[in-house]
Amino acid sequence: MEGGAFPVIYVTNVRRSVEFYALLGYKAVYQFPLEGEPHYIGLVRGESSLGITDSGWPEAQLGITVGTAPRFELFVYVDDVEAQVAAFREAGHEVLQEPANMPWGERQAYVFDPDHNPVAVATPI
Repeated sequence: MEGGAFPVIYVTNVRRSVEFYALLGYKAVYQFPLEGEPHYIGLVRGESSLGITDSGWPEAQLGITVGTAPRFELFVYVDDVEAQVAAFREAGHEVLQEPANMPWGERQAYVFDPDHNPVAVATPI
């Protein structure tokens, strides 16, 4: 599709990462292979898309290895930062930074995804 672009995140456990991003409202829309253990899952949340793939993919396809975390930071707007942080905490995910008001006018917190990449959740004040 012309004009479309989305990040592909290299992870150590595809299903575990999909469960994490589902807490943010991402829904699986594609899986490869179609049956059995997935090597890739495409996710959508509103107009936002993510690809989640096994960290062995770049080595198998491109001959490069994935470095250690953090490898990226994702910033996601949510309706309620406190409720989102509570959901992550209840699911056993580490909270990196508790919710706080930022000088640029947003309430923001950070959590680690399952591969220890920081994910910011925020809402305008």
